Amino acid sequence: MANALTQQDVIAALKGVKDPDLHRDLTDLGMIRDIVVGADSVSLTVNLTTPACPMKEQIKREVETALRNRLPESIKSISINLTAEVRGKSTREKGDIPGVKNVIAVGSGKGGVGKSTLAASIALGLRQYGSSVGLMDADIYGPSIPHLVGASGRPMAMGERIMPIEAAGLKVMSMGFLLEPDRAVIMRGPMLHGVIQQFLHQVEWGELDYLVIDLPPGTGDVPLSLAQALPLTGAVVVCTPQAVALLDAVRAITMFRQLKVPVLGMVENMSGEIFGRGGAARKAEELGIPFLGELPMMSSIREKGDAGQAGSVFDEHSASRMPLLGIVERLAAQISIQNIQKPKMPTLQILS
Repeated sequence: MANALTQQDVIAALKGVKDPDLHRDLTDLGMIRDIVVGADSVSLTVNLTTPACPMKEQIKREVETALRNRLPESIKSISINLTAEVRGKSTREKGDIPGVKNVIAVGSGKGGVGKSTLAASIALGLRQYGSSVGLMDADIYGPSIPHLVGASGRPMAMGERIMPIEAAGLKVMSMGFLLEPDRAVIMRGPMLHGVIQQFLHQVEWGELDYLVIDLPPGTGDVPLSLAQALPLTGAVVVCTPQAVALLDAVRAITMFRQLKVPVLGMVENMSGEIFGRGGAARKAEELGIPFLGELPMMSSIREKGDAGQAGSVFDEHSASRMPLLGIVERLAAQISIQNIQKPKMPTLQILS
């Protein structure tokens, strides 16, 4: 009588099946779970590193193919369930926010490229996939995030902690909640640093898979304060396709590299007839960084943001839905790659 099939046999059959983005065996990554072996059946769960995984269907196909090719012919039924658990860094570092797995900065070399709209869209897109997401508006001088996501009110204090405003399924914090609508923000570097520290470490973010931070445009005090305050998972640079805008985007990328912040990729916004197309993709390839995708110029995105309904860009029949989800998926994949494959970044040293 042949020996009965075991869970270890199933694991052995899956050796060599790799995550297409991470280039490591699913078994080594601990992604194969809940194996159940029956008389003529096998069921298991593949636990992905993010619910926004762009390769989920390919992974499922390759797992099923490996099992059908390597298990005995007596196994007639194979059932594969997909789940996801967002991962953060394998070790905690000084400055990390308790409970927050990944912190992503969204920046640009200049204003007017749609950076805040993209930051809000990335946060809302990650939320669409079921992740727990926070959105921090670090654009202190021009806080537009509350308007984009339809958030209002004044944050409440509970003891020494500040409770973020919840809107569109996101936890949101912004200087815009603390000011009268027409009041200008006048701050020097040390005051800005204090606000950033407070938003990061005194706000009750809770358990988050991702905290998305909208930076002010350019290469000023806020990105420096952010890099000093905590180890970022990485940064996204938003630009438009024309050569002049790309010059500024390169400066932003250079800044992040000098601050030891991994660049997760570039996004080309307002792509199309007016500004051209493809400039960011070519520049990303030239610089050796990922290109996360392009978003065509669409009046509907502007209209929905102006109406405080940025989340509706993901409505089922919205023309912006698929381009934005593609950007979100590729970003989520880069975050997983950063956490699993890349070495720990050195601590930033600021010379006086």
